[in-house]
Amino acid sequence: MEVPNLTNVQKEIDRRKLDEKLPSMPWFVQQFIDYKLPDLSPSTLLEYLRDYDTFFTWLRAEGLSQAESNQAVTLLELEVLRMDSVTAFRLYLTTRREGKNSRITVSRKLSSLRSLFHYLSQIAEDEDFYPLLKRNIMAKIEIKRTHKPKDTAAKLKGKILEEEELLEFIGYILEGYAADMQKNKQALYSHELNKERDACIASLILNSGLRVSEVVNLNVDDLDLGNKLLYVYRKGNNDETFKTPVYFREQAKDELATYMSLRQMRYRTPKREKALFIALRNGESEGSRMTKRAIQAMIMKYAKCFGKPYLTVHKLRHSFATDYYLQNDIYKTKEQLGHASTETTEIYAHLTDKTMSEAIERRLEDNV
Repeated sequence: MEVPNLTNVQKEIDRRKLDEKLPSMPWFVQQFIDYKLPDLSPSTLLEYLRDYDTFFTWLRAEGLSQAESNQAVTLLELEVLRMDSVTAFRLYLTTRREGKNSRITVSRKLSSLRSLFHYLSQIAEDEDFYPLLKRNIMAKIEIKRTHKPKDTAAKLKGKILEEEELLEFIGYILEGYAADMQKNKQALYSHELNKERDACIASLILNSGLRVSEVVNLNVDDLDLGNKLLYVYRKGNNDETFKTPVYFREQAKDELATYMSLRQMRYRTPKREKALFIALRNGESEGSRMTKRAIQAMIMKYAKCFGKPYLTVHKLRHSFATDYYLQNDIYKTKEQLGHASTETTEIYAHLTDKTMSEAIERRLEDNV
């Protein structure tokens, strides 16, 4: 029996929730969601609806809408909103007692509203070909970028693996950890069972830049070891029939080959289980797909003992990207990482500027 892809299962769940929530929204929001459905994932659209639900509930509580339910909020009530009302809503989001929002979350919620108002004022039309919304108050709202590539790079500096550390970390998982755990029999037993798998996962991320969700969703059939290729459902790609080919570097090939030779016997993996990475949980007779949380906890466990407690799965991805960008341009790095735009990839331009200058300084010191 074919095991369904986890990404597709989650999309079906989100789509069902979306369909359940839509009837509680005004007709023009339903029209907007239908317009966006081909381009955005159900998960993203569900977040939009939650944001609109918060906004319409606030409008009614403040007397800015006379509607008895969020579904009954009118276009005219949105059209006559004043600047001070939007400012008050922003203040409400940042100061409310229950569920106070971070600056990033507030920006995202305002961005959701801007998308809706833009659609209503610039794209959607009534029967006379006039915009549904004659006045767009949200067009006046400036949403400041919460993450500049340079700032993100500064935060990452010193918290990723660089140069020789990439290989050293994999070596530590395979051998060094056991030496540090000599007095802990339980940790040694677990390590002996899982070291090849754990090293394989770390090596794969450090040599491909995959996201943890992409690693979790990998199936055996997605691996082409000979051509150093993986076929991955990439974040933001709504075509559920298409998997993106992603290359991994030669360094990961040996770890993958070793793990594959152990996958079925060591983890008592049934033939029906298609997942690439398997865990054999306590009390279970058969292995099954590793979870995202298990991979995150595993990397953090090794990172702490390796002397880099701030290292996470996502920072392994950053480590790969920084190393990869040193030998490639921004467009190749963007493609390899599956970024939607080069703006995100700019982080590594700032990181590598510092990395290269430090490398030059080290070489000069070595030659003195």
